[in-house]
Amino acid sequence: MTTLPALRFKIHHQLLDQYDLARLQRLTPERQRAEVKSWVEARLASERAAINAAEHRQLVEDIQHEMLGLGPLEPLLQDPAVSDILVNGPDQIYVERSGCLSLENRKFEDAAHLVRTIERMVSRVGRRIDESSPMVDARLADGSRVNVIIPPLALDGPMLSIRRFAPIPLTLERLTCEGSLTQEMGERLQRYVEARLNILISGGTGSGKTTLLNVLSGFIAPRERLITIEDAAELRLRQSHVVRLETRPANLEGQGEITARQLVRNALRMRPDRLIVGEVRGAEAVDMLQAMNTGHDGSLTTLHANSPADALVRLENMVALGHGGLSEANIRAQISSALQVIVQTARLPDGSRRITAIAELCGRRGAGFRIRPQFRFVAHGYGSDGRIAGSFQAGAEPSAFASRLQGTSLCAEGLLS
Repeated sequence: MTTLPALRFKIHHQLLDQYDLARLQRLTPERQRAEVKSWVEARLASERAAINAAEHRQLVEDIQHEMLGLGPLEPLLQDPAVSDILVNGPDQIYVERSGCLSLENRKFEDAAHLVRTIERMVSRVGRRIDESSPMVDARLADGSRVNVIIPPLALDGPMLSIRRFAPIPLTLERLTCEGSLTQEMGERLQRYVEARLNILISGGTGSGKTTLLNVLSGFIAPRERLITIEDAAELRLRQSHVVRLETRPANLEGQGEITARQLVRNALRMRPDRLIVGEVRGAEAVDMLQAMNTGHDGSLTTLHANSPADALVRLENMVALGHGGLSEANIRAQISSALQVIVQTARLPDGSRRITAIAELCGRRGAGFRIRPQFRFVAHGYGSDGRIAGSFQAGAEPSAFASRLQGTSLCAEGLLS
């Protein structure tokens, strides 16, 4: 007896061999789905396959996804609860829902099938993948970020990672309800933005840095001119006066690369009120700090680090690499003058995301920095539901920027300069 996967494979390849695919491409999406469904049902009738109604419906949908979408990935891309899709070769597809990874009961036919799907995906955004260019980092039309690496670099077959973003950007209220922070912390962050303090969001991969950056950018007055700089455009600012810039990798000949540092330098010539750099990773940290120090107050950026103190060390290293002529004392002086607030995010072992620290940078202390903690998250262990229990605690010292924060509501309304 023919199995369902074998039947799906047979009918799919018959469709590829016998159907006029050029004609199919000229139809509307709705008509394409109807045409494929009609053709598959006709083939099923001629095959007299012994399948039930549910299997029949599933087979039609699978072939529609294969012909018109991204095969086994298509239902996952349509599921709003899925935040990450991780494909480890043709036989393993993991997804993340609510911070937890799980193995899906889906797979590709073989490595060649996975490669064809990857090629179809990256070709839609004008990229290519092959042995001469075995890595691709790109952004899909819906804003999802895609990373692909194939043999010979990937030893166990093609690897695909898709990071998706909520169709509706999260709000501060939503983050508060989910326990990521308290209302008091949210109000403080809002005041920081309105008072035009320079903010660095620090955290690990998947800890919610970009999500928080999106939320904080919502507190910027609509009259301001914002310029965003990203490796892959992920920010979704709600203001109308936004200029979005994106880096560009080198082509196959190793030419044409546009770095974040080049974009930051160019952005300073575009009369921005604030710069928003999606993530500082290298030499662009020098120009970002200079921008913060030269009239672009209220700029925001993110950085990979495990604590506010680690973030400052990483920033020092980036500046040293980008400007080898600066002494350690000069680098620290520039950082302490440019930055005022560091917000630490973390993804906890139970999959939840929290703001684990809010700290103010209040100049230097001796050879280091003077950091004034304002809030921190203290874990108490696991609750009965298996989730991490803890509490948010306020710091002992008041804000060093209290005088600036008191006038934020007037500043936000344009009544104070």
